[in-house]
Amino acid sequence: MSQIIDISVSLHSNMPIWPNSAGIQLTQTMSIERKDPFNNSSLTCDVHIGTHIDAPRHFIKDGTSIEHISLDTLIGQVFVAYIPGVNIITAEILSDLSLPLGTKRLLLRTSNSVLWEKEITNFSSEYVALTNDAAKWIVEHGIRLIGIDYLSIQCYNDNPETHKILLGAGVIILEGLNLANVASGEYELICLPLKLVGSDGAPARAVLRRIPEGELIYEK
Repeated sequence: MSQIIDISVSLHSNMPIWPNSAGIQLTQTMSIERKDPFNNSSLTCDVHIGTHIDAPRHFIKDGTSIEHISLDTLIGQVFVAYIPGVNIITAEILSDLSLPLGTKRLLLRTSNSVLWEKEITNFSSEYVALTNDAAKWIVEHGIRLIGIDYLSIQCYNDNPETHKILLGAGVIILEGLNLANVASGEYELICLPLKLVGSDGAPARAVLRRIPEGELIYEK
C-alpha cells in the first residue's frame, strides 16, 4: 500500500467551479503534430480553482499574500477528521471530535468528498462548510491550518465572516480537497501552492503521507 495519498483534485475544463469564476483553460499553443518543434501550452485560471490555498489577502485588505505563507504551516503533522451526516459544521461538532492534544493542522472530511468521488461536474451550492462559531473555535484552539473538501470553507450565500475570522487570525485555509476514502487519523501533510507574488490565493498540490507506526516526525 502506498504511503502517499493524493488529496488534490484534477484540474480540467469540465470541473466544478465557483459561480462566475474564470475557471480554467489549458490551450495548446504549439504542437509537434502541426509541425512545430515542440509542444507547448498556456494556462489561464482562477487562483481559487480546485485544490487551493486562501491567503489572508483574500478577505483582509492588507493581509499576507500567498508567497509569504510559511512552509512550516503547510508541511507537518495533520489530523483528518471524518464528519458524516451533517449539513453544517458548528463549534459543538468540532468540540466533539476529541482532537489529539496540540493539533495545529486539521482537515475535515465530509459528505462533500462524495461529489469528487462521483465526479460531479456541476457546482453544488449545498456543500458542507463551517459556521462563524466554528471558525472562532478553530482560532481559539490554536489551529494554524484548516482544510475542507469542497470549494469554500464558508456556506454558500453566507456572509464572509467565517473567512475573515480565520484569515484575520492568520489561519491558512486549504479548500477543494478530495478526502474520499481517507480514514480519520494522523498523517503528514505536504501542501505546496504556486508561489504567485502578491496573490490572494493559489492552486496547490496536496498529499498526505501515512506515518508508519512508531515513527516520529517534526513538530505538530
